Amino acid sequence: MELKVVGQPVGRVEGPDKVSGAMVYTADVPAPEALWGKCLRSTMAHARLARVDASRARQVPGVHAVLTGADVPDLRVGISLQDLPVLARDKVRFIGDKIAAVAAETADAAEEALGLIEVEYEELPAVAGIEEALADGAPAIHEQLAGYAGVPGRPEDQPNALSLKEHTAGDVAQGMADAEVVVEHTFRTPGVHQVYLEPHATVVSGRDPGRIDVWASCKAPFRLKQMLAAQLGLEEANIHVHGVALGGDFGGKGSQMDVPVCYYLSKAAGRPVKMVMNYTEELMAGDPRHPSVMRVKLGAGRDGTLVALDSDIYFDSGAYSGFKPSEIDGTFIVNAYRIAHYAIRTYNVYTNGVPGGYMKSPGQPQTVFAIESLLDMLARKLGMDPVALRLKNLMRDGDELPNKRAMQKIRCRETVEAALAAAGWDAAPAGPDTGRGMALSFRHTGGSGTVNLEITCDAGGEVTVLTAIPDIGTGTHTLLRQITAEMLTLPADRVQVARGDTDTFDTDAEPGGSKITAMAGRGLVEAVEELRDRMTEAAAQALGCKPEAVALADGRFAAGDASLAFADVAGKLIAEEQALSVRKSYRPERSPVPAFFVQVAEVEVDRETGTVDVKKVVTAHDVGTIINPLGHQGQIDGGFVQGLGYAVMEEMVKDGPRVTTLNLGDYCVPCVKDLPPLETVLVEDQTGPGPYNAKAIGEMSIVPTAPAIANAVEAAVGVRILDLPITAEKVFNALREG
Repeated sequence: MELKVVGQPVGRVEGPDKVSGAMVYTADVPAPEALWGKCLRSTMAHARLARVDASRARQVPGVHAVLTGADVPDLRVGISLQDLPVLARDKVRFIGDKIAAVAAETADAAEEALGLIEVEYEELPAVAGIEEALADGAPAIHEQLAGYAGVPGRPEDQPNALSLKEHTAGDVAQGMADAEVVVEHTFRTPGVHQVYLEPHATVVSGRDPGRIDVWASCKAPFRLKQMLAAQLGLEEANIHVHGVALGGDFGGKGSQMDVPVCYYLSKAAGRPVKMVMNYTEELMAGDPRHPSVMRVKLGAGRDGTLVALDSDIYFDSGAYSGFKPSEIDGTFIVNAYRIAHYAIRTYNVYTNGVPGGYMKSPGQPQTVFAIESLLDMLARKLGMDPVALRLKNLMRDGDELPNKRAMQKIRCRETVEAALAAAGWDAAPAGPDTGRGMALSFRHTGGSGTVNLEITCDAGGEVTVLTAIPDIGTGTHTLLRQITAEMLTLPADRVQVARGDTDTFDTDAEPGGSKITAMAGRGLVEAVEELRDRMTEAAAQALGCKPEAVALADGRFAAGDASLAFADVAGKLIAEEQALSVRKSYRPERSPVPAFFVQVAEVEVDRETGTVDVKKVVTAHDVGTIINPLGHQGQIDGGFVQGLGYAVMEEMVKDGPRVTTLNLGDYCVPCVKDLPPLETVLVEDQTGPGPYNAKAIGEMSIVPTAPAIANAVEAAVGVRILDLPITAEKVFNALREG
């Protein structure tokens, strides 16, 4: 079947509003009489609050409300584990913890008031990292953890380990005994921020009795509504979370963030309150990707057959866990390989650091860096080509992941071969101190929930798709437009996409887990089919034939030589007072079809300085039908840039528990001059779980970049960097150490 709209590089639905400045983000929401809200944050990493005196702050002209922990209910909030106080009461747990909040006529008045709040601390021992937190005698960061709502399974003998997830197969001890070659190393990755352009922002109006209006830079408005009701003791029916644009997400905008404290400020002041975090606050108190420590032991036979893997994966959750839907798991440590015997123990650990949250492919960039690095090290010990080692051990159709889900339609080998061919893997390196490295992984459509859509046609044949799913920058609304236009054989500009909110539907899924194109797309297909069938029946009646004799093409319903325009059929039905509107709920099953991706990096290393120059990267992707090539390539490019930053420069640098990179000048992200040529190779296969057999792409290209570069550095100059980022200093020191 020839596709006319799907598969074309259609411009973004929201593009004109974004480039013209007409797009309304949370900070732009017109809120008459809104006060400015700001928070006083802790300067101590771990301390008891001996005294918090806000009396002078309340005297500042223009200040309408000042709240401390004693002025708000003694409750904790969180997406899953509810461990976040609205404002700290008895103690603070990281530098940036919220102690007090102010609502004032101006931001300057709010800042002045914050400066007059007196805080006396009784400093407690702080733990800066994972090893300290788990050491014998480490201070407990959450003494009352057992009493919190949503506590996951955890080891009782380690007070700062808030969760433990275990996945096993076979007999690891026997597998290691049978292995002829064993490698074992510890890998570390730092905390990194999502660096979305729009910081977290909130507007809450709680002044009307029994009614709360919320605007927030949160991609999960329905979950936000449910949490506010359940955790603040409000009536869900009285909460309206309005739809606003999001200025980037990358996984980091799914939590309540400042909404609860903003609500209590609005309630106390009797006025709407607006809060907008600055980037210093984002970097000291946002919800970044978790730092990790990964101890991995891998055993193989002399022929390269992987036999056993034993791993302890530790994720630094920071001071709280309430910013994430579930604890990060380390199952990607087995990656795309068949290993008969494995044990994966994943710990999420409290420290006195910035609370961790979700970032694109949560847990995967860390673990894939470890296993793909370790495989190259194993290959060198075996005297085996690292590609041959991988190909020998790739998963096959029917193999189960550690979560016991079986995968089908495995397209990893084809993707590897395409990447290597494009990269010229078998050719000699371009010069001395130059090397190539490769890494691979996969992703399958995740997530759960129900998606709701409504499609409506007016008398002029103009179609509107109504959805409450926010477009987080991935082009979701544009894809919905293309699918609808393709199915109704209309030009794309005859289809509009409208954004609803929590008053539009009862519930809805939030973006994440590479699921929305498949979920919303499949739900939309069902809705469009129902609308099309209804119009086909009307056209058949007008044409004097049976519905099965009518075909819709090029915007006309035709039977033989007779035809009716799409708009004419729509006008006829509406004139007869037959509504042309279909509302559909869709709940998918998780797909067993993964999408694979492979990257090959070529680097040149300066032995005098340790500088790593990434000369070129090839990224190959196992894809189905690409609904919008422009957006699809944008997802690949954007993910790769984030992966490059993770590999060679990004790090939330800390002095003990204190983050020192508190602005985007010090926290470096790649700019255009840092980017090497990127060649994309698409390996097409019509087996995807999405509409038109589309496959996921959003969380892919960030994952393999760091291990591919690490492997290329070792190939170039013989040094192995086990800790990200791969900086010139680390390479220089490794070269000097021999």
